Amino acid sequence: MPKINKYVDIDTVEREAKKDLIDRHSPFITVDGEAKKGEILSVNVKMGNEYTHPDDFDHYIESITLFNGETKLASASFVPGTLGNEKSHAEVTFNIRPMGKKLNLIAHGYCTKHGIWESTPVEVAVAE
Repeated sequence: MPKINKYVDIDTVEREAKKDLIDRHSPFITVDGEAKKGEILSVNVKMGNEYTHPDDFDHYIESITLFNGETKLASASFVPGTLGNEKSHAEVTFNIRPMGKKLNLIAHGYCTKHGIWESTPVEVAVAE
């Protein structure tokens, strides 16, 4: 099993290089609107918040995966150059249909050089 790196609040980190490493590799989840049972919900996952990530042949974000707890909901894969070989934020919007009472959303991003990074969990209440 590969090591899974977890996001830590970069405000608590002293060195700028460490802040950059943590932020640009961490997935950030945002939910668009209110979750309603059986209705489509848009969930956006963006790699990095303040800092952008390279898009080089040997160093890029290869995939973003969205989970509800331990259940894989969706995944998107990228190839080098998807972002024009420019430092940027890999980003994807997944449209999911919640059927339970709540969602415990977690995202993983995979960097070809620095491995798997996990988001902070986002709990979403699902209305009937």
